[in-house]
Amino acid sequence: MKDKHIQISEDELLLREIKEQVQARLQFNASLLPAFLVFKFLFYFSLQLACYLLLFQLQNAGLFILCFVSYGILSILFAFNFAHDFSHNTIFASRWWNNAGFTFIYTLTGAHAEAWKYRHVHSHHFAPNVKDYDSDLKITSLIRVEPNAKRYWFHKFQHFYAPLAYTTYSLFWVFIKDFAIYLFDKEYPKKKTLVYHVSFWGQKIAYFGYILVLPLLFSYQSWQIVLLAFLLMHLLQSLFLLFTFFMTHHIEGLFYPETDEAGYIQTSWVRNQILSSNDFYPFSPFANFIFGGFNNHIAHHIFPHIHHVHYPRLNKILYEVLQKNNIQPKYTTYWGGIVSHLRHLWQL
Repeated sequence: MKDKHIQISEDELLLREIKEQVQARLQFNASLLPAFLVFKFLFYFSLQLACYLLLFQLQNAGLFILCFVSYGILSILFAFNFAHDFSHNTIFASRWWNNAGFTFIYTLTGAHAEAWKYRHVHSHHFAPNVKDYDSDLKITSLIRVEPNAKRYWFHKFQHFYAPLAYTTYSLFWVFIKDFAIYLFDKEYPKKKTLVYHVSFWGQKIAYFGYILVLPLLFSYQSWQIVLLAFLLMHLLQSLFLLFTFFMTHHIEGLFYPETDEAGYIQTSWVRNQILSSNDFYPFSPFANFIFGGFNNHIAHHIFPHIHHVHYPRLNKILYEVLQKNNIQPKYTTYWGGIVSHLRHLWQL
């Protein structure tokens, strides 16, 4: 899809300078990265596993619900830190192992792995915030995030009701969106083979089996408490997921490139990536550890093939080059990003 962006010689030189500077100055320690990734994997997976196993030990309903919700938040963080990198093949040399790891983690969240990966890599990454190209703009008409989207009367109040609407997202994704894409979506280019169908149903059955059926059968809680915990988990993880996602592309001052009648995007590829993305805590190793590089969105869009562990150091180079070329990258705090997103909704 890069060929749908117009060519701007100044921006081609900018992209070349960024790549040359990163290649020359960013030092990789190949021996430390595997050990760090093993530690990070064990850190997140062990916390998630501990929360899950506690569901079958706790007799107090309040603690059971708290543990269920904690499990849901950790599953999102686990996906941020590993599934995202797996989808871009930055962890293993083998694409098969990357895909296996990606599918495993997405199964834990209840989302269909193959459908999300295709739409993310082949749509969103090449043309973020571009209408009819970025699949992430295809959201409910209840929320208007793109300036050229149709405006309804209720959008006047969207900054008030959006947080409530966001709480339903992962339930919608798991129970409706995945099935709608599986049954009706025509954008997936590959033939849906038997392996694809088995993978889809296997992922869904595994998710509902381990997250609902086993706690219903083997925990100390009544079915009402289990279902309440399941719903609360989804409500809170949805709110966390969507605010984190939306602040990376939909806050005040970000760019929404337009297309001409022939479908050509009226900006260069590199400027599209930079001006339509927002970072939060871009130089913080701690934030990078928590969010898995999701907080370094500009760097990720330009260098998706580089593992997120390198992004805080990469950003020092990237920001220097951009500022030298009179481009100020957009960045916020986490809470500042939430406020700016709600202001963006109010403006639209």
